[in-house]
Amino acid sequence: MSAASSPDHLVQMVNDIASFFAAEPDQEAAIAGIENHLRKFWDPRMRRKLIAYAQGGGSGIAPGARAAIARL
Repeated sequence: MSAASSPDHLVQMVNDIASFFAAEPDQEAAIAGIENHLRKFWDPRMRRKLIAYAQGGGSGIAPGARAAIARL
């Protein structure tokens, strides 16, 4: 497994995205923004790995990112 697709790296990346959208006052819009980013810019394999990690407990995933992942 490459470092770019390790669970720790995926969590770091999705949390960075969630941090960017944290400035959005509408939490629903922030979650939708995270979800949209993951759908548009992440490789399907990366999304699948992140979803599996989240379903297995997903230690370290930010709440907004977790909500977006649940929609994928």
